Amino acid sequence: MKRARIIYNPSSGREMVKRDMLSILNVYEEAGYETSTFATTPETLSAQKEAKRAALAGFDLIVAAGGDGTINEVVNGIAPLDKRPKMAIIPAGTTNDYARALKVNRDDPLEAAKVILKDQTIKMDIGKISPKDEAGQVGEARYYMNIAALGTLSELTYAVPSAMKSLYGYLAYLVKGAELLTRLKPVKAKVTFDDGEYDGDISMIFLALTNSVAGFESLVPDAKLDDGKFTLLIVKKANMWQIAQMVSQVLQGGNHINNPKLIYKKTSRVSIEPLDADPIKVNLDGEYGGDAPMVFDNLKQHIEFVANLEDMSNDAVTEKIQEQFVEQVEQLEKTGADDIDLPADPEDTAKK
Repeated sequence: MKRARIIYNPSSGREMVKRDMLSILNVYEEAGYETSTFATTPETLSAQKEAKRAALAGFDLIVAAGGDGTINEVVNGIAPLDKRPKMAIIPAGTTNDYARALKVNRDDPLEAAKVILKDQTIKMDIGKISPKDEAGQVGEARYYMNIAALGTLSELTYAVPSAMKSLYGYLAYLVKGAELLTRLKPVKAKVTFDDGEYDGDISMIFLALTNSVAGFESLVPDAKLDDGKFTLLIVKKANMWQIAQMVSQVLQGGNHINNPKLIYKKTSRVSIEPLDADPIKVNLDGEYGGDAPMVFDNLKQHIEFVANLEDMSNDAVTEKIQEQFVEQVEQLEKTGADDIDLPADPEDTAKK
């Protein structure tokens, strides 16, 4: 029997995961996994250390149950390894951006766990961040799975106290965001990407791996999850009114990508260097991740995640991923389901 390890944050989501744990364990047992649990502790990088230990011990599946911060730690535990187990997620945070990208239920931990029974996975791109010191030497790498952000507003998620997140949820971010917007300060930096560079005053930088960022699915309307490319957004120096106008365009379905104050690029590598004395803080999946200068590399299809592929748009993944549906139907045909017709459209195949 295969083995799974559930690494869960016992305080996330008003302890919903903890409450449903017995039923969740039964789901993974039904899927063919001998399953055990680990509750994170106040120790620094508790989830990351346990994920690495479990991976090296030969576990086949690691389930990250908690918010995006918990998922990030688990990713950091296994991303540097040569042999990486599959991952699954059970969301229990405030925004749960990664669950939204994988089309995993964000309201019910037990329903989120049941995605494993669909036997559908996707090899997701992972971001690798290599900090540089003043001499240009590369430091210890870190990893992220959803969004890296630089600039004043990137402080938003880690500036909101945990207690405030638990009590007020997404409202806490809106209140803190309004406060930070009033002291928006551009930074001078040089950003180098695959086919060019930008040198000047910058209000914000985003390096996105999915289309779900801070609760918005239209910030990166054309994101693919497995193509080896970041979506780079550079917001040039802008005032409060111009930022507000851009946010309005995001809400209107992605019209911001043509805004003259925005550079919008697909790239597999990005280097960011400050050009003045002020540090540029980096936010990785909602947590403080150090200061630039940094180099970002896209690790194409680096970790295989359990996902609800049948609810994903074909535009979100490469065509090869959709072939899983075809393979599943062909397997059914081999086992005696001779009356199955194979539709040309992968989404129709999934429904069949």
